[in-house]
Amino acid sequence: MTEEIEFILDSAKESMTGSIAHLEKEFLNIRAGKASPAMLGSVFVDYYGAQTPLAQIANLNVPDARTITIQPYEKSMLHPIEKAIMIANIGFNPMNNGDVIIISVPPLTEERRRDLAKQAKAEAEDAKIGIRNVRKDANTEIKKLEKDGTSEDVCKRAEEEVQQLTNSFIKKVDELLVIKDAEIMKV
Repeated sequence: MTEEIEFILDSAKESMTGSIAHLEKEFLNIRAGKASPAMLGSVFVDYYGAQTPLAQIANLNVPDARTITIQPYEKSMLHPIEKAIMIANIGFNPMNNGDVIIISVPPLTEERRRDLAKQAKAEAEDAKIGIRNVRKDANTEIKKLEKDGTSEDVCKRAEEEVQQLTNSFIKKVDELLVIKDAEIMKV
C-alpha cells in the first residue's frame, strides 16, 4: 500500500478513536445514581470575572455513594459556587454550612432513568455519526488517489479496510452503550 493510503487509514483510526474517547467522556457526565465529582464537570463558577471550572477553584470529595462535598480554596467562593450549581441546572440542591457545600445525590426515579438512557443513546448515536463521517472523508481521499493514478485494487482494499475500521468502532460504541444502559437502569 502507498504511504498516502497508510496515512489516510491512520488518521481515520485516530479520528474514530477520538470519537470513542469523546463518548466515554460524555457518558461520565450522565449520572447513574452514584455520587461522582464528574457530575459537576459542567459547572463553571464566576471566579473574579472569568468562568472557571469548579474543580479548579475547589476540592471535590465523595465521602459516600450519595454525597458530594465541595471545599473551596477560598471561603469567599462558597456563595458563587452554590449559585453556579443552581444555574447549571443539573438537578442538585447544594447546602452551604459555612465551610463546605454538601450535595446529596437523590436516588433516580424510573422516569429519570429512562431520560438518562435516552440521553446515553443519543450520545452513542452522535459518536456513530462521527465515525461514519470519518469513513466518508477517508473514502473521499481514497477516491482522489484513485483519480490521481493509484491502482484500483489498492484503493478497493483501502476502502474495505476503512469499512472494517468503521464496523469495529461502531461495535465498540454499541458495547459502551450496553454497559452504560445497564448502569443507568440498575436500581
